[in-house]
Amino acid sequence: MPVVAPGGCRGMSADVNAAPSGTSRPEDTAPGIAVPGGRKPRRRRGRKAFAGTGVLVLLVAAGVATAVIGPFDDKDAQPAASSDGTSLVGVREGPLSTQITQSGTLSYAAHGDGTPYAVVNQAKGIYTWVPGEGKEIGCGKTLYRVDERPVVLICGGTPAFRALSVGDEGREVRDLNANLVKLGYAEKSELDPGSDRYGSETAEAVAGLQDKLGVEETGRLDLGDAVFLPGPLRVTKATAKAGTRAAPGAQAAQATTARRQVTVELDPGQQSQVKVGDRARITLPDNRTTPGRVTRIGTVAKTGADEKDSSGATIPVYITLTRPKDAGKLDEAPVRVQITTDGVEKALIVPVTALMGRAGGGYVVEVADPAGGRGRRLVPVTLGMFDNDTGLVQVSGSLAAGDHVVVPAS
Repeated sequence: MPVVAPGGCRGMSADVNAAPSGTSRPEDTAPGIAVPGGRKPRRRRGRKAFAGTGVLVLLVAAGVATAVIGPFDDKDAQPAASSDGTSLVGVREGPLSTQITQSGTLSYAAHGDGTPYAVVNQAKGIYTWVPGEGKEIGCGKTLYRVDERPVVLICGGTPAFRALSVGDEGREVRDLNANLVKLGYAEKSELDPGSDRYGSETAEAVAGLQDKLGVEETGRLDLGDAVFLPGPLRVTKATAKAGTRAAPGAQAAQATTARRQVTVELDPGQQSQVKVGDRARITLPDNRTTPGRVTRIGTVAKTGADEKDSSGATIPVYITLTRPKDAGKLDEAPVRVQITTDGVEKALIVPVTALMGRAGGGYVVEVADPAGGRGRRLVPVTLGMFDNDTGLVQVSGSLAAGDHVVVPAS
């Protein structure tokens, strides 16, 4: 019975390492080629291209990420059709990479669990202005107004919980100093942006910010004068309304950052293949592509709608766009993501469809006579990296760039 390699590889009817005494070995003569010694030539069986689940079986067996494999696309090595239903493709040498391709969602970055930030008010009075949905607020800008007094956004990770003045120290002071330097209210030579101390230099810079906002230049920051949140922010919902009372501790709005982000839900088995810093290419709804990089990988699996069923669990992977303007104002938009997980600079490359399974295990490729004759030989190969999107594979063995391997005619 012919042996078929996983995924529909072409098979061989006998172990390539075994041959009767006085006859040619199978690795010296391919199926369909006349055999010395009076043996009848074997009929060439049809070759099946990898597709659907067949691809998954082969690639999983090889221990790599999987995706539906497309045609071999190389302008310098286009298949040359033969009359026996096969074609020849040149072995080439060059770079090869492997990818994971998944669907994803383009949105604005929020908390790690996907929930929006709460804009919590600490001022007393009446709301006189609250931003609407979609409004973007930059660091050092007015987030909302109470009694016509602007409440400023300070970009940082520690919420405001006290008044700040000369002599105070803490993480929120460090965030404040960093904002003041970045916004140009102080020079690095005057104020250390990494300092967590509220000194006279901080007070002077705060006075400059207050002058810009049009409020009294006190040099201190009272509780309620500012909201500390990662930013810049994009308002997703205004929970307060102009004309209503502003109570300390009440939520004025909900927001995300203004940073564009793509979220991909990976199977937990693929988590080890992806790492922070991996390059990604995002295909937008209008088929334009834009680059990005993996910036964060979740550690807690999501189980989906049915929390009792863990079979559909996924790990979130977050990708930041390198050119965020490419995404325009799209929010919660479906996209396709290709994450490049590994690569090699110099590899011998053949189409996956050139692989044939050996009866004793492993793979061979059928190499054509370099002189252009009908002679062909089977060459054992060791598999390396797969490029799942183009259907290419790295091989090593008694091959060289410029050799021609046999593949099914397209």
